[in-house]
Amino acid sequence: MTSPTPAAPTAPTTRAGGCRCGTIRFTVTGEPDYPHTCSCRDCQSLSGGPMMSWVSFPLDGLAWFGAEPPWHRTWPDSRRGFCPACGSQVCALDDGAGSIAVTLSPPGNPPDLVPVNQSFRETAVPWLPQVPDTRN
Repeated sequence: MTSPTPAAPTAPTTRAGGCRCGTIRFTVTGEPDYPHTCSCRDCQSLSGGPMMSWVSFPLDGLAWFGAEPPWHRTWPDSRRGFCPACGSQVCALDDGAGSIAVTLSPPGNPPDLVPVNQSFRETAVPWLPQVPDTRN
């Protein structure tokens, strides 16, 4: 009897994204972590909507093409990257973090990145159903 051949390791998936106008472009490589929506007051006011959707990727898998976005500090230990030309918010980075959060839209709203939870449910709008917590 022959033993099965081990599967060849697969290359990590690289995803590309950026702002609406294309001034800020990036790729992220690695496993996505914690796709979720956030209904905090900052996400609501910065997006002009009831929530934002985020997913994190390893910081060492991030590459900027062209300019890195300017950063705006939104918390004492967190900042967000915006496009200076079109104003799109593309990412958030906590001080000392090993990952960067990008909004779900820049990588093309891929079907495999479905939000698994909703942060700040207490400030969510009452007229929109909340994202169920499907984490294991």
